[in-house]
Amino acid sequence: MAKSWAKWFYSSKKWHKCRASYIQSVGGLCERCLANGEYKPGWIVHHKTYLNTDNIHDPDITLNFDNLEYLCQDCHNKEHHRNDTTTRQGLIFDDEGNLVDVNEEDKQNYFN
Repeated sequence: MAKSWAKWFYSSKKWHKCRASYIQSVGGLCERCLANGEYKPGWIVHHKTYLNTDNIHDPDITLNFDNLEYLCQDCHNKEHHRNDTTTRQGLIFDDEGNLVDVNEEDKQNYFN
């Protein structure tokens, strides 16, 4: 969901036209999955440089194809939650998204 300060941008005609054009330019498939040989439909046009209140008015950031990437929901979630690897004490998500117990050695790396 768009942050309140960005809702105007994501509802703008410029963004809708840019988004549609970008999706067409990459063939409608998730770019990260495709790079791994998987053919999965994209879902979200992601800004590589995250939008913030300082750059939301800069078309070189917001509307530039070089700053966009078409991702499926899973890849987009991995991008935005890649540092959210810990849950409660003693559990983490592994690289495949499975919840696993952390051994004592790994606990030192994650929790200290």
